[in-house]
Amino acid sequence: MKRLMLTISGFALATAVFAAGELDKAVLHGETDKERATEYKPGETMTFTLSIQGAETMPTNKLFISWTRTGDDGIKETGKVPASLTEPLVVKTKLDKPGFVRLEAYVVDEKGRHFEKTRKPGKLSWADLAKLKLFFDGGAGVEPEKLQGVPEPADFDAFWAKQRARLAAVPMDVERKVVSSTAEKSLYAVRIACAGGKPVTGYLSVPKDAENGAKKYPARLETHGYSYRPPYNPPSLRGGEIVLNINAHGVNLPAFGADEAYYKDFGEKIKSNGKAYAFDPVQNSNPETAYFNGMALRVMRGLEYLKSLPGWNGKDLYASGGSQGGLQTIWAAGLDPQVTKAESSVTWCCDMGGTELGRNRGNWYIKWVPALGYYDPINIARRISKNCRTLIPRAGLGDYTCPPSGLAILFNNIPGPKKINWDQGSTHPYVPPEKHQKFSVTGNGWVD
Repeated sequence: MKRLMLTISGFALATAVFAAGELDKAVLHGETDKERATEYKPGETMTFTLSIQGAETMPTNKLFISWTRTGDDGIKETGKVPASLTEPLVVKTKLDKPGFVRLEAYVVDEKGRHFEKTRKPGKLSWADLAKLKLFFDGGAGVEPEKLQGVPEPADFDAFWAKQRARLAAVPMDVERKVVSSTAEKSLYAVRIACAGGKPVTGYLSVPKDAENGAKKYPARLETHGYSYRPPYNPPSLRGGEIVLNINAHGVNLPAFGADEAYYKDFGEKIKSNGKAYAFDPVQNSNPETAYFNGMALRVMRGLEYLKSLPGWNGKDLYASGGSQGGLQTIWAAGLDPQVTKAESSVTWCCDMGGTELGRNRGNWYIKWVPALGYYDPINIARRISKNCRTLIPRAGLGDYTCPPSGLAILFNNIPGPKKINWDQGSTHPYVPPEKHQKFSVTGNGWVD
């Protein structure tokens, strides 16, 4: 997510104070006394054990582990102990109601500045910046199967019936331009007329023998994380599928004449009242002016287009994406009953009304207004067909861009076969490189 990336990047630069040397390959490993960290009972003691792994010696600088415990109960606790290769840090806590506890810990110097590993030359990604720190960010849950959000809008289904009517009123006019062609497949830049003021734009990959329907294939809609720039690369390489990879905004593509100046101007134009797209509570106060409205319409139109292709097999319709793309994936599955498989990783914007219920939301979320209830994945998830298999490939117990409480509610509300993979110590961009606690929860007849 672009805005969050910039925030974290600036923080990393401000707090990094020296190179590591001996600790360049080290990790701050964390685990709970229960391997399945979402199976605690109210009031039961949760024991976290944190240890520095992957190093034989410590730097001569005096280092500490500084930790903070927060949770859905609003309680905050902190502590700091000397960093040691032989003495692990043990933190014990509890939660008296359904929800999650978060434990953050960083190796710091005497002034509390974050320890940083040796930087490599070149531009660093958000995930690379996270790897420079020696940290743990994870958690544990109490009866997450009992969690629910604020009530959904009373006219939820009527609202979406109206949006489908708006979409049906716009003919599905399509422009396609060949980007590349091989013996196996063709790649097109596409622009598809849509309701909501902007078209669907993206890249379509079609197996050669599916062009005129000689052979039939499953079809997949791929969606993106938080950004307004289109992909410059083809859709994911997936064997035996027709793939439409769309951006969230109907942004123009280079194949249709867009250049760098266009993208810079576009990024400014989609802001509202000085706020990044989708973050303006005034714009969001009306569900038809909310930025998410056009995004959802484009998801629905993208699926319609895939189903119109002569090479689609008429039965297998997939949607996949992560973060904001995970949000759109749930929209796809909940708003189109023909979707048969949804893969929604680290799904953004689940339980947006959780702030009203006092849940821990981290520092980067959209301010709740009731109109957002029409777009919250926890509500749309209830409409997913029971014939659709829904997978949440990764849910980070330390991800407070997409908090675990929201992903738990999302999982609770899916009516068909479902699976969620929980990752201990995993944040939004980061998965611990060492062997760490991972476990899955399934429901409604899921079979791997």
